[in-house]
Amino acid sequence: MVRYRVRGGNALRGTAFIQGAKNAVLPMIGAALLASDGRTVLRNVPIIEDVRRAVELAEAIGAKVELHEAERTLVIDASRLSSPVLPAEIARRFRGSVLFVPALLHRLGEAVIEGVGGCNLGSRNLDFHYLGYKRLGAVVDEGESVIHVKAAGLTGAPLYLDTPSHTGTENLIMAAALAKGTTIIENAALEPEVLDVIDMLTKMGARISGGGTGFITVEGVDELTAVEHRVMPDRLDAGVFAMAAAITGGEVNLVGASLAHLGVVRWKLEQMGVEFATDGAVLNVRRDRPLRPINVITDTYPGFATDLQSPIMTVACLADGASYIHERIFDGRFALAGELNKMGADIEIEGSRAVVHGATSLTGTDVTAHDLRSGIALVLAGLAAEGETVISPGYLIDRGHHDLAARMKALGGDVVREISSTT
Repeated sequence: MVRYRVRGGNALRGTAFIQGAKNAVLPMIGAALLASDGRTVLRNVPIIEDVRRAVELAEAIGAKVELHEAERTLVIDASRLSSPVLPAEIARRFRGSVLFVPALLHRLGEAVIEGVGGCNLGSRNLDFHYLGYKRLGAVVDEGESVIHVKAAGLTGAPLYLDTPSHTGTENLIMAAALAKGTTIIENAALEPEVLDVIDMLTKMGARISGGGTGFITVEGVDELTAVEHRVMPDRLDAGVFAMAAAITGGEVNLVGASLAHLGVVRWKLEQMGVEFATDGAVLNVRRDRPLRPINVITDTYPGFATDLQSPIMTVACLADGASYIHERIFDGRFALAGELNKMGADIEIEGSRAVVHGATSLTGTDVTAHDLRSGIALVLAGLAAEGETVISPGYLIDRGHHDLAARMKALGGDVVREISSTT
């Protein structure tokens, strides 16, 4: 079992390098499987556990994959896919496995999904993915433990997403890219990661228009070819490091971070007293004044990212006054509150709303990461707490952040990743 040990008291200062985007690279691996000839090269790949699981899954269905960690590069040869089965022992460990279904439908005529995993975030349903496949002509057989999707060939159709999910949008764009005719996706996601995936698919030969408008049109083509593509920077990784500077009262330079991609997160941090300055591709973040309380309502992009709600709840514990947080996306996010309260926070939860009473002094203790985002939020809490904070399981943090301990140490943070002797 992996765990993280964090000792607080140090203001973070220095330079951090923002990793490639987790939420872009996973659908890009799925997109690479659509190419029946040649080798796809993905650069600026984050070396995280979700990428390792995606590589294992791609290999399980017959692709040849080389992960060059030092160069942060993936080389994917999907010319010979051999199995339609996404095995449960791999697929249940990360939710991105559903992004492999379009390639299997087009290449092998079927996909067998034995398990779909990821973080436990409450009622996060994948029905709209399968409904979209049905609209395009697939037959979906949902069993208790296996979902079987079959398609002799997909045909373009009008589609509507009840919520603008980035995974759902990417999935249906990939399914439509090789379908016959025209597909129109209404209420499509607007995230920068979706636009980056569209950019890659367009390089591959897909005909996609309307990215970033919420109304995407896909004209099906006969084939897609392997390409080289550089993964965009991870705005969630950037947000975490910005909040690390904020919670410790430090100053960091984030290489590769995009202030525009932070959206509402940027404005809420500024309301709290955090200062941003851009210098080319480097984003400077500093906080040298007392933190002020805020109101946050999570929403789809460009609203406040639900993935950064847990970290900002942690920062709000140090703000002078009551902060109000309304979680509108995933109802499992507030599991973090109980762990922060163990450390001395004063957080009240009522349904989808939280009140964070600050300012409180945090004290290190043993805490549990319930998902990726609560895990990284507890690392931030440890950086601001007195004494030592031990966070487990650390695997959840490793799912989304590359070499976190080393990057925090480079800024002066006392963060250690270790393998514990107990399970």
